[in-house]
Amino acid sequence: MFIAVIWGVAGLGLVLSWAKNRGNTRKALQFFRRAFLSLAPSIVAIIWTIGFILTFLPSEFVLGAIGRNAGIMGVVIAAVFGSIVLIPAFIAFPLAASFLRQGADVRAIAAFVTTLVMVGALTVPLEMKFFGRRFTLLRNSISFVMALVIAFVMGEVLR
Repeated sequence: MFIAVIWGVAGLGLVLSWAKNRGNTRKALQFFRRAFLSLAPSIVAIIWTIGFILTFLPSEFVLGAIGRNAGIMGVVIAAVFGSIVLIPAFIAFPLAASFLRQGADVRAIAAFVTTLVMVGALTVPLEMKFFGRRFTLLRNSISFVMALVIAFVMGEVLR
């Protein structure tokens, strides 16, 4: 129902815009077309990647590793996984939503997404080159601990 309302409002806006100024509306539609076509490969990549991952990670595995019954160990596993992988955020967020729908723990998903953004285990050598060993290790360690804190706070807030 909500989606129908959104489409209805968008359609009404388009009709009103067309009635007011056809030239500007035509330019806006051409801009939308170009933007949509430039985003289409990314959208297809997101759908394909999530489908691929979910095909090879059965629900039982996800629930066993990061499900609600996995406890603190599931949160740590998700945090370590998020620290290691290099997944763009536009793929990670829908993937996290899919894991939540399969029954993953909110804390584990929060740990995964937060470490994905804040910790970069694979980029440590490059970061050390520019910022030095001490800073890089300190930043990544603090980020990992803070990601766990955020995960447990999110778990309490969203219960």
